[in-house]
Amino acid sequence: MTARRIRFTDREPAQADILDEVLSGLFSPKKRLPPKLFYDKRGSELFEAICETPEYYPTRTEVGILRDSAQEIAETIGKDCILIEPGSGNSQKVQLLLETLHPAVYMPMDISKDHLKLSVQALGAAYPWLRVHAMCMDYTAGLEPFEPPPASAESKKVVFFPGSTIGNFEPGETLAFLRRVARLVEPDGGLLIGVDLKKDPAVLHRAYNDAQGLTREFNLNVLHRLNTELDADFDPGRFYHYAFYNARESRIEMHLISRGAQEIHLAGEVLTFADGESVHTENSYKYTVEEFQRLARTAGFGVRGCWLDDCNLFSIHYFDLPS
Repeated sequence: MTARRIRFTDREPAQADILDEVLSGLFSPKKRLPPKLFYDKRGSELFEAICETPEYYPTRTEVGILRDSAQEIAETIGKDCILIEPGSGNSQKVQLLLETLHPAVYMPMDISKDHLKLSVQALGAAYPWLRVHAMCMDYTAGLEPFEPPPASAESKKVVFFPGSTIGNFEPGETLAFLRRVARLVEPDGGLLIGVDLKKDPAVLHRAYNDAQGLTREFNLNVLHRLNTELDADFDPGRFYHYAFYNARESRIEMHLISRGAQEIHLAGEVLTFADGESVHTENSYKYTVEEFQRLARTAGFGVRGCWLDDCNLFSIHYFDLPS
C-alpha cells in the first residue's frame, strides 16, 4: 500500500554539472561556492543539529508560528492542494500542516537523494493517507512544470518554502525565483514562505557562530565533500569558518578563510589561495515584512496572509496568484 502512495523521481544533477559550477566559482576573482553544496548526507545531518542549538532561533521560531497558526493557514489556503516543497530536507515543518491542510499530494524536492528517501519513507509510515511524489533535483536550476496525479488534476498548486532559504538568494535572484514559482503554481495557486526578519546584529552573529561549533563543521563539510566527490585535496584544517552580519547589504555572510598561502588540486586544475583569502559559501538576507511583500507583489503575487512570532524575529507569508 505504501509503495502505491509514494513515487520517487531521480533528477540528481550530474557530477560534471557540479564540477563546472565549482570550478567557475573557485576561479572567480572573489572565490565562491554555491550553498546547495552544503546538503550532502553529512551536511543535512549537521544542519538538523544546528537547528537544535539554543543560538539558532529561525527554526524553533518558525516551527512555533506554524504550530500556533496551522488552522488559520489551512483556512487561508484551502484543503486538497498539490503541496510542493523545494529543498524539503527532512520534511519536518510540513508535518505541522499536513493534518489541517490535508493536501491531495505532497511533492518534496531535495538535492540530497539519500536524505530525501529516508524522509519520504518516514512520511509514508506516519501518514497512511498521504500521497507523496518526491523528486531528487536541484530546484535552483529551475522549477519545471509537471503533470499532476489524475486524482488531483483539479487541485491548485501551492509551493511551501520555509526555513528562510529565500535569504540565500541575491535580491535579483529572489525576484527571479518568485517569478518561477508564479509560473509553476499558475493562476489561483499560491506560495507559503518563511522569511527571516531584520533584528539586532548580535542575535544574528550568535545564530551563525554557535558555541558547539556545529555551523563551523557545516561550513567546512563543503571541503570534505569536494574531496570525496570531486577528488580534490583540500585540507579542511587549513581553513576556518567566518560568519558576520553585513549591515550595508542586510545579510549574514559565511566564508571559509585560508590559513596561509596554499595550492589545491581539483580536476587537473591548480587553485591558489593567498593567506587570509576567502571562499564565500553563503548569504542569508534579512528583510522587513514590507520589503518582502513588495518583492512578492513585483513578481505578480497578492498578499493574503502574514504570521509573526511575538518577538518579531521571523515571518511566514501566504501569497496567491490572482486568476
